[in-house]
Amino acid sequence: MEISAAGRLEVRITAADVGKRVSVRSLIEHGPSGEKFSDAVGVLTSWDNGVLRITRKSGESVRVAESALVAGKVVPAAPARRRGPAASYEELARITARGWRPVESERLGDWELRAAAGFTRRANSVLPLGDPGLPLDDALTAVRRWYAARGLPAYAQTATGAQGTQELLCAELEKRGWVREVTAELWTGGLAPVADLGDGTSGVLLSRDADEAWLARYQRKGVSEVALRVLGGGSPGAQAPGEPSVWFATVPGEPGAEAPAAIGRCVVDGRWAGFAAVEVDPARRREGLATAVMAALAGRALEEGASAAWLQVETDNEGGRALYDRLGFAPHHAYHHYRAPEEPASEGSAPDSSAPAGDGTS
Repeated sequence: MEISAAGRLEVRITAADVGKRVSVRSLIEHGPSGEKFSDAVGVLTSWDNGVLRITRKSGESVRVAESALVAGKVVPAAPARRRGPAASYEELARITARGWRPVESERLGDWELRAAAGFTRRANSVLPLGDPGLPLDDALTAVRRWYAARGLPAYAQTATGAQGTQELLCAELEKRGWVREVTAELWTGGLAPVADLGDGTSGVLLSRDADEAWLARYQRKGVSEVALRVLGGGSPGAQAPGEPSVWFATVPGEPGAEAPAAIGRCVVDGRWAGFAAVEVDPARRREGLATAVMAALAGRALEEGASAAWLQVETDNEGGRALYDRLGFAPHHAYHHYRAPEEPASEGSAPDSSAPAGDGTS
């Protein structure tokens, strides 16, 4: 908190600081255990009608009455990273988008509209990086029309918690009735330490294709041709020069098993390798198979010139988070999917389909 030379707490923020990262302390009534103050750190996303709105790293919004403020100051744009490769949010957003490509996309200014027949929100949401070239309300109307024409709900993928993320956009979406349905985190780490965990005898098989055995373990059942294109890199020829390189890992199950013991997917793109779909037979957990899969994929990514790694993990996946922490990964930012509010049906309008199945973060 900001303390003056006389030892008093001071409020050193104003409405002009909207968009900056701040730390505030406010009075609370009837606090737990007799607490009198509440602290909040995050981006100041609005200051209207005597109420401050602060968006925390997780994307959670906190409202604070101006009359309750006892201290406040602007703080550095982002805390020091504990570990992991340095990277901006924009770099990671573009890399992760290339690692999970839709089958159809279109530009709206700097925004990217993405569709894949409803297979995962990531491949069926607008990625709003930069300027859409239109006022926000007009841009969101164009987004809704684009998805409605394809029989899909309109989603926007946003991020919070790092320098250059989209706390202000999240606040504007919520003002317009968009609802946050999914929150997960993107973690980063060094690639070599993961590869070093491989002992060369794990029996992990690597392939360019998701074959029937791999798909038998994949948690999404009834995978369509569109889903296979997304998994394989978005379109035929995705391993062409300059395109991301996709690998699938399989640990065979016991003789007669209906599905492999473990699987994983990795996309190599420049210095980055992205891990996804790391899944293990529940009966074979705690045997180190997930680590073996990631080590094998990391070794192949190193051979292709990558040095850093990323992955996406849902906030309630305790087992995955514990594993990735042991492997040297750490959270970089949170990301969210906002769904547009429903509009009254009009004659000739496209139907609103159900939400895409899951987010493909595992």
